[in-house]
Formats: sequence, structure tokens, C-alpha cells
Amino acid sequence: MSTDTLLSFEEALEKFDPALGLEVHVELNTATKMFCGCPTGFGAEPNTQVCPTCLGLPGAMPVVNRVAVESAIRIGLALNCSIADWCRFARKNYFYPDMPKNFQTSQYDEPIAFDGWMDVDVEGEVVRVGIERAHMEEDTGKSTHVGTTGRIHGADYSLVDYNRAGIPLIEIVTKPITGTGARAPEVARAYVQQLRDLIVALGVSEARMDQGNLRADVNLSLAPKGADALGTRTETKNVNSFRSVERAVRFEVQRHAAILDGGGSVLQETRHWHEDTGITTSGREKSDAEDYRYFPEPDLVPVAPSREWVEELRGTLPENPTAKRTRLQAEWGFSDLEMRDTVGAGALGLVEETVAAGVAPQAARKWWLGELARRANDAGSDLADLGVTPAQVAEVQDLVDAGTLNDKLARQVFDGLLAGEGTPQEVVEARGLAIVSDEGALSEAVDHAIAGNPDVADKIRDGKVAAAGALIGVVMKEMRGQADAARVRELILEKLT
Repeated sequence: MSTDTLLSFEEALEKFDPALGLEVHVELNTATKMFCGCPTGFGAEPNTQVCPTCLGLPGAMPVVNRVAVESAIRIGLALNCSIADWCRFARKNYFYPDMPKNFQTSQYDEPIAFDGWMDVDVEGEVVRVGIERAHMEEDTGKSTHVGTTGRIHGADYSLVDYNRAGIPLIEIVTKPITGTGARAPEVARAYVQQLRDLIVALGVSEARMDQGNLRADVNLSLAPKGADALGTRTETKNVNSFRSVERAVRFEVQRHAAILDGGGSVLQETRHWHEDTGITTSGREKSDAEDYRYFPEPDLVPVAPSREWVEELRGTLPENPTAKRTRLQAEWGFSDLEMRDTVGAGALGLVEETVAAGVAPQAARKWWLGELARRANDAGSDLADLGVTPAQVAEVQDLVDAGTLNDKLARQVFDGLLAGEGTPQEVVEARGLAIVSDEGALSEAVDHAIAGNPDVADKIRDGKVAAAGALIGVVMKEMRGQADAARVRELILEKLT
């Protein structure tokens, strides 16, 4: 469908009500795979982290990863789910080249966690998202289609890497999200963002969307205004950024509306998201549950967590990230915009650690969202991966507070830190960056500035004190930025007034 034929988002919502469903796959950070002892490290050479079990070879028997079960229970508890007294795995049967067994070991009607909820803050308004279930399963391998399209259609050939096959996943499935209207795209984005924050806080996954640790499938349907039944849904697979989740919902609303408004029928199918064009394209016809021919996995025993174990794990849950943000914002005195930008930059935890080291919240925020965010952006890196620690930022700010550095010199200290030149104090000493406190040297530099700029000096003598800024600049240049600007101003006024 051409984008020229789409209804606008506003026109679509005048005629139809959207219903959302989000399926988020979380790759757990266990040391080994879900049903075998193969390692799970990212980026290994293709097909080097495999064994007969994860390749589905005859006679190989799976064994459930206990840590994966523990992580699943903690995720379920954090999402306010009920934890099953007894659950089991099933075989989900479908053919795809990167499924070495021709079935996926998953859970279907007997998940480990079910019937939960998560409150999502959408621009100050709380939307409660129901959680249908959180179930355990294994990941598939990875197919690389070599050719101009990047898809299997039009590829010259395909390569398959089974390293990822068998890695533990938790799939978190929402109940239908209705009644959101024009906010549907924002609700979808906020849900995935806050779910990621929760997963990171639990410590069960890196949850990096760029590495596939967290992937979102976006289900959407439209129904005529006031209708009781939901419309036919489509599923946009493996959307890998928060912004793309929002854009995919918006596009699918417009696409569905154009089809329905023209008298057509929406095809139940999976679709691919294209980041470059901002559209979805057809993938394959979407199967219903019965098409997968689920049946209990005969090679695995049921999982029956004791109530004592569940309650023990409940005691390990961290503070809810949303509640924590609210608390920290009040403690730090940040405005809504300041807090939103801090969270959006991925700097909340870094600012928190810097404040814990004794730095004022606004000062910590200034460095992380200013100088360091700029450097991370230039390097194409996340703030957390930049190579500067909260402890180092705290030490730099301590040097500023002590009068050893000013902000300009502090920025040069960060140059040294990123170059691996040692601690902030070592960088200051090696580069000679400390502010000059020698009154004689400062006084001499002020005298030179006055002598070289008699017209400016006369203005100050005549009472135009603001002109002192020009002389301060001259002195700072002569002192290579290593003078205390406030003390320089005092000396200038003492000599000229």
C-alpha cells in the first residue's frame, strides 16, 4: 500500500478504535543456554556455541536451566503476576531454517507466571497494562539473507548461525490494551521503556535492544467506533527501538484504517518494520495457536516451584523503577523535564551513583547530560560505555568545588580520563591544569591586560563595571584558562575603581 493512500492518524481515529497487544522477548543473561550447557556469550564465531542438544540431534536430552526459572519467577513477581504451582513446557511446531529441531520448546497454556499488571506513566497519566502471561522458552538461531534486500525474498543465498538457538527467553504478553485512542503509540513506547527499566533493575538481562536482548512484537487491530468486538490483528515482528515501537503503531493504525475505510479486510499476518522508511511490509500469514500443534514436551519434567522459594525470590526484588524515579525526582528537586531528559539519556543510574558519592544532583546532571553526553554521542556510544565512572565524575566535581579546577579545565581532565591517563588528580598534575592561585602572577597578568586595553580600563574607571568582562577574557587567555575568574574580576576592580 502506498503511503499516499493512507489516512492521517487523526482521520483514522475519528472512525476507528485501536487495540494494542505487545509481546516482548527478554533474553536472559544466564551463563548457559535454556536446556544445555552451551555458553551464551554475544558475538562469538558462528556455530561455535552449539551441542547435540541445542542442535536437536537424535538422542540428545534437555535439562532445564534453574537460573532461568529463577529469573522467570522474579520477572513474574515484579509484574504482579501469579506464579504457577505447577507448569510445564510444550513443543511449538513450525518449520523455519533457523529452528534446528523444527519445533520450539516453549510454554503455552501452562505458563510459569500469569494474570499480572504494570502501571505505565504516559506523560503524567498512569495507564494500567494487563499482563496475560510471562512464559519461558528458547530462542531460535539467526538467518542472514545475503543480497540487496536483506530479506529471504530476493536473497542470493542465506547463512544460518545456531549460536543463539537455545538461549533462554522470557516472553511477556500483554492483555489487549484498549481505550487509549490517540495515545496508543505513546502508551506502547512508554510500556516497552518501563518494562526494559524493570528488567535491568532485576539484573536478569542486559536488555539491549541493539543486540537483540530485548525485542518487541507489536500487535494492532482496529474496530469501528463503539464496536464490542476487536478487529483483525497484525503482528509487526522484532521492533528494536522505543522510537520504532511508537512509529510502528502509528503506521499500522493508518494502514488498517485505510483498508477498512476502503471496504477491504485486514489480513491476519506478521509484518516487517523498516526503520529507514517508517513503514511495515507483509511477512507471512499469521498462524493461530492451533496451527502450531502444541503438545506437552515429553523430554522435560514439569516445573513446580515451592511457595517458600517463590517468597524467597520475592524478597530479592528491587525498588520499582517508576516509584524510584518519583522518589529521586523529589529528593533531587528536578523538574519533570529535567527528570525526563535524564531518564531518556540513560543517565539516571549514573547520576544516582554520582550523587551518592557526594556531588550535588544538579552538578552531577550537568556533567552527564552535558559534556559526557556530547562525547558519547560523538563516539556513537552509550553513556555507560563511555569509559568515565561516577566516582571519577565525583572527583572532578570535588576539584571544582575546592577551587582547583574551573569547568573549562575540568573538561580537559575528561580528555585525560578518556585517554587513560589515570585518576582525575593524576591528570591534573600531569597536564598542569590546576588553577593558578599565585596572587603575584594574577596581579601581573591583570596589569598587562589593563596596559594593553586602556580604552576598556577608562570605561571601568568611569563606572561601567560590566566592561570588566573584556579584561577578564584577556587575563584568562594569558593564563591559559587557569585563573580564578572571580578573583581576576576582584583584582581588576581593585586597581581601577
